[in-house]
Amino acid sequence: MATGRNHRPATRSRGIPEATVARLPLYLRALTALSERSVPTVSSEELAAAAGVNSAKLRKDFSYLGSYGTRGVGYDVEYLVYQISRELGLTQDWPVVIVGIGNLGAALANYGGFASRGFRVAALIDADPALAGTPVAGIPVQHADELEKIVVENGVSIGVISTPAGAAQQVCDRLVAAGVTSILNFAPTVLSVPDGVDVRKVDLSIELQILAFHEQRKSGDEGAESHPDPAAPPLRAPAGGRKGPDGDMPAVMPA
Repeated sequence: MATGRNHRPATRSRGIPEATVARLPLYLRALTALSERSVPTVSSEELAAAAGVNSAKLRKDFSYLGSYGTRGVGYDVEYLVYQISRELGLTQDWPVVIVGIGNLGAALANYGGFASRGFRVAALIDADPALAGTPVAGIPVQHADELEKIVVENGVSIGVISTPAGAAQQVCDRLVAAGVTSILNFAPTVLSVPDGVDVRKVDLSIELQILAFHEQRKSGDEGAESHPDPAAPPLRAPAGGRKGPDGDMPAVMPA
């Protein structure tokens, strides 16, 4: 079976826009659901609705793949599943290491969706000596001292960081130095990486804050400053110029 280190996805060389690449997993998820129900074909309108995009954008996206469907019939579901999977690089084996096996790291290790989507968890790594050898999802945790050796021996090109924020950059630097060229970052901090290394950041707190904004708008509340709570303490910038992980803490952030 091919490994991720030797075979890179073709999307960039084919000139597919990043926005289209970001939507391909949405189409694949919808198509996989159709495939599991043995649906043979799907119209652009039906697939667009299932993926949460408009049909014109979907047809444009698929044109980059060279797939235009058949008038009056639609798209062949199985072929599109294969085509998008191939374009995303999911028809090959991608060994992944997860660094930081706390609650989040353990949950990621136990996630059953990796294998079905072309990702193999090759190793779990943590800095806590007490965790060394402890099986998580059937995989023994290895100590962080072995990180570089593990990356090289397993041909890893994708690393997942689920460490505390303070350790994330050092872990990132070590992964990159060992040859990792793509990183999925769950740590609540911004990572600095050299050219040629791709980082995707997943920050649950930011997503919740965005949802809170929309909930506030739904309720007609224009914000705490427009409708202050007399019983609430004033919001002040932290004393002493304290900084958060992404720079100066704004005045509206709690200390």
